Amino acid sequence: MPQTMRAIEISEPGGPEVLKPAERPVPAPAPGEVVIRVAFAGVNRPDALQRAGAYAPPPEASDLPGLEASGEIVALGEGVESWSVGDRVCALLPGGGYAEYVATPAAHCLRIPQGMDLKRAACLPETFFTVWSNVFDRGRLAAGERFLVHGGTSGIGTTAIQLARAFGAEVFATAGSDAKCAVCTELGARAINYRDEDFMQILREAGGADVILDMVGGDYIPRNVRALATEGRLVQIAFLRGTRAELNFAAVMLKRLTITGSTLRPQSDAAKAAIAANLAEKVWPLLDRGEVAPVMDSEFALDEAAQAHARMEAGDHIGKIVLRVAGE
Repeated sequence: MPQTMRAIEISEPGGPEVLKPAERPVPAPAPGEVVIRVAFAGVNRPDALQRAGAYAPPPEASDLPGLEASGEIVALGEGVESWSVGDRVCALLPGGGYAEYVATPAAHCLRIPQGMDLKRAACLPETFFTVWSNVFDRGRLAAGERFLVHGGTSGIGTTAIQLARAFGAEVFATAGSDAKCAVCTELGARAINYRDEDFMQILREAGGADVILDMVGGDYIPRNVRALATEGRLVQIAFLRGTRAELNFAAVMLKRLTITGSTLRPQSDAAKAAIAANLAEKVWPLLDRGEVAPVMDSEFALDEAAQAHARMEAGDHIGKIVLRVAGE
């Protein structure tokens, strides 16, 4: 391996323009880690929050953005026996994905699904870890239940629709245009255009949502509570409309609701390894058979990371955005 690598760093907190090309040392693997030569890196909203100075990386993590990548393992840390040099993987990262090489715990790597290229595989880790841990572990979604996801054409949304359908739920999804609603419908959801339809009324008429996955927050929180069925679960993963809301907790008590949520990055390595093991057992076979697949929006070169962030923040994308680092 070379001594240095190309990377994209955050020159100062701010907008997409603060993402700048840089040269960094190639990381060495710590015990239990692997080093991946990155082919593609996924672009996610936590990257934009970090860039803006609102989501600091854990103390031990790289300061470079990038929480998922695909590529080839080129080095093994002490004690790694589950992977070999030359294995092609996708991986959840503690940071550092916007670079030619990245180190990550070996237990956070997953094999490339059958028939899938590295570009699409780079779209899997962040969204699939997030959806599995929040919808199925925390939200306990079961077959036959009604599930609502807001932002149905985001990377999280398209993944949540497909997985909920695959495991037997009745799926509803909100989106902000007819074109986006058409994508939700094609993926198997009852699409709700939030600009001219009331998701709360639609869900209540259907009998209430058993699980809601929300990344909007703000004034959606009390509306979500009203849309939930008895024993329903609201799982909060982001707050695009803010973290504060006024809520009548009598409804929470009377319907015996659960309000929960999580962030992925601060969780322990062991917790993320447990999610990876569940995905390998229960979800990767669906990917192998083509029953579930990532929805791709666009690809940018590594040096075009600022343009990729601008596209994501404009809100017009459908599915995942990736950075091409080395390609296939």
